[in-house]
Amino acid sequence: SCHKEIRSTAAYVSLYTVMAVAVGLTVCGNLLVIISISHFKQLHTPTNLLLLSLAVADFLVGATVMPLSITTLIETCWYFGDILCSFYKSLDCVLISVSLCNLVLIAIDRYFAVCDPFFYSTKITVNVMYLLILLSWFISPLYVIILLYVNGNFSDYACFGDCFILINATWGIIDLLVTFIIPCCVMIILYARIFLVAKKQAQAINSITNQITFTNGINRISKKSEWKAAKTLGIVVFVFLFCWIPYYVFIVIDGFATFTAFQFSPIVIVYLNSCINPIIYALFYPWFQKSVKLILTFKVCYTDSSFINL
Repeated sequence: SCHKEIRSTAAYVSLYTVMAVAVGLTVCGNLLVIISISHFKQLHTPTNLLLLSLAVADFLVGATVMPLSITTLIETCWYFGDILCSFYKSLDCVLISVSLCNLVLIAIDRYFAVCDPFFYSTKITVNVMYLLILLSWFISPLYVIILLYVNGNFSDYACFGDCFILINATWGIIDLLVTFIIPCCVMIILYARIFLVAKKQAQAINSITNQITFTNGINRISKKSEWKAAKTLGIVVFVFLFCWIPYYVFIVIDGFATFTAFQFSPIVIVYLNSCINPIIYALFYPWFQKSVKLILTFKVCYTDSSFINL
């Protein structure tokens, strides 16, 4: 059986209190994002649909994966049985994959919005984004099924209190490349390109004196808005990398023979990533601040409230 770590009563109370707060913030914060974007028609944009999809994934992490994972960290043993272990591990991997797909799509979305506005305004429509989001939610479970149930397996010889997945070194490396290194490189390259283009645009705008027409003023406001959105979403991506890099470093150091997510302390930081995104939106998005006020004051229950200008 697993090694049960004995803690004081005060330690248990403190740890479970922190867990309850983290889970509560994750669930409530992402639920506010989901309600905001779903309810208000003004927020039905391609970019916000990606934020909605990301919030759904983070909400499910907070409602299902986080309580099981953090409880196991605190108790140092798995007490929920083999069936729930299989479900928990599978769902965990699926939601991680979905979140990563959404973040890559967000980077691509911002790249075209800033670097090729004409293509973005004509080709990146709400319907196109719906299709891409559906693909991300379809491909992620398919990948996890192939990874866990075809090339990896849940241990048949684990002692009571253990819940982990066996993946051989080859598939461990493939998974590391597919689910972290390649997507991260894509996001970093795209955001680097975005920042370079935005810097050139800012220099070009600043060099114009006494020649700004009304149309140019509108274009400048539009570009500034896209750039501001890119910066905010760049922070979301940076936070994701900050939370996940320590986890994958531990995975590489430990090796690929056993893939036991909950045995590493960095997993706490990983799950807190799902809690942080709504806080970022609250700090940088005025529309989220306004929508939260309307939700908490129940004004969203009024007739035609979905058409309120945020």
